[in-house]
Parts: sequence; structure tokens; C-alpha cells
Amino acid sequence: MASVHVNGIDIHHEVFGPTSADVADADVAWVLNIGGTGGDLRQTFPGGSPLNKRFRVVHYDQRGLGQTSRPDGEWTMADYADDAAALIEALILSAGAQRCHVVGTSFGGMVALNLALRRPDLIDRMVLLVTSPGGEHASYRLGEVDDMEHDEALATRLRLFDRRWDPSADEPIPGLGAVYDFIIAGAATTPSPEVASGLARQVEARDHHDVVDQLVSITHPTFIGCGRYDDLAPMANSEVLAERMPNARMQVFDGGHLLGFQDRSMWPAVIEFLS
Repeated sequence: MASVHVNGIDIHHEVFGPTSADVADADVAWVLNIGGTGGDLRQTFPGGSPLNKRFRVVHYDQRGLGQTSRPDGEWTMADYADDAAALIEALILSAGAQRCHVVGTSFGGMVALNLALRRPDLIDRMVLLVTSPGGEHASYRLGEVDDMEHDEALATRLRLFDRRWDPSADEPIPGLGAVYDFIIAGAATTPSPEVASGLARQVEARDHHDVVDQLVSITHPTFIGCGRYDDLAPMANSEVLAERMPNARMQVFDGGHLLGFQDRSMWPAVIEFLS
């Protein structure tokens, strides 16, 4: 894993995808992939992303997460957006690209929206997956889950991921497969104080996310993907994005918040849009 010092912090990242040895540089588009709440490259397996097969993709740990710095002070959505902008300039524009595609999932989609408002010049096309514009159309506030007892919190999270969750079923969340076991195993692990602090500050920034009134000014071609059974980032919030962003289109997939694992048609649709 590599690290680059930008925007006052060290951001750890990995780059995957075709190289100039595989295909001419002009034929390879760049993608900045922005992960969700609590994302850590040591646990999210970026090397397996379907995006890597077609694009040159930068995956990274956001501030306070994984092996990226945890600076003092409060963090805002602007900070996360500025981190993304600085990373694009340091890794992608410096490689000769004029701009890049941005794919944001859940919290990453919120960062992408703020990035599009603050640095529209850096983005070509944008993909927003299971996310929300905030304000009156916000995703479920995760701070409420953190105040619950462990078993109640886990059950609540799983129902938010997919409202069909049934712990007595052979497949508690349809289509999730082994990822479900990974989630359950992770829930039994107590995070270190440093990890917990970074996550809490990310959640605090997330709770203040609100770009509803500015959506009309985001004119990039945008693909919005949402899960039919997602109660963490409900489909209604994606509908607001699609209705208010001038060049956006929405597609509903057969899954919940983890629809990338649940509906195999999602990634091909994303890749086709970006191509």
C-alpha cells in the first residue's frame, strides 16, 4: 500500500487496473473509488473490485480510517471532499489525465456530491450508489445505532442493510452469501480507541451532510444506483437525487444497502455507464 501527503494528511491508497503494458494510456480512464462508512482497505478487498478490470482505479482509506492520518479537530464533509480532490490532483492529474470518473458508495457518495460542488473541474462522470443528498433526505443516522446495546444494534444494522433480514432463514439476507458471515464476525470485534474515534468523527460529519438545495448545480453525467430493500439509504433519497440533478439517471437493483454483492447486474451497469 502506498501513501501520499496531501491536504495536510497522509492518505494511504492502492491503484489497480490495466497499465500501459496492457493497453495504450489513452484507452484507460481513471476512477477514484470512494468507500462507505468505516471503510478500511485492509478489510474491503479493493483488489477484487470489478472496476479494476476496465479502469485504472484509485482506492483509498479516508481520513481517520485504516492507515490514513487522524488529524486533530472536527472533520466536515468539506474536509473529506478536499481530501478526494487533493488525491485526484496528486495521483491522477499528475499522470496526465485531465479529469477522472468518481464512484461513491454510501458515505462515499456523499463525499462525491460535495466534491462535485467544490471541484467540478476534476470530475468527468459520476456514480452514486446507495447514498443520499442529506438534509430532509438523509440516510439513517448511525449515531442512533451506536447508543444501542450490542445485540439490538447489530439487528438494527442488518435490518437497515436489507429490510428482508430474517435471522432464522437459511440465507438471512438474500443474495449476500458469505459476506453475511463476514459482517457477523466483524461485529464481534471490538475496535481500538483510535479506530472508534475516526469512525465516530466520520459519522458526525455524515450527520451534517446536506446538499439538497445545490443538487441542481451538479451537471455531470451521473448514474444513481439504489437497492429496492435498502432502509439505510432509502430509495426515496435516490429519487430526490435523480429528480434534481439535471443529467442524472437512476436504476433500482434487487438488493439492499449491499446491493453490489446481491445483484450481479449492478457492476456491469456501472461499468457500461462509465465506458
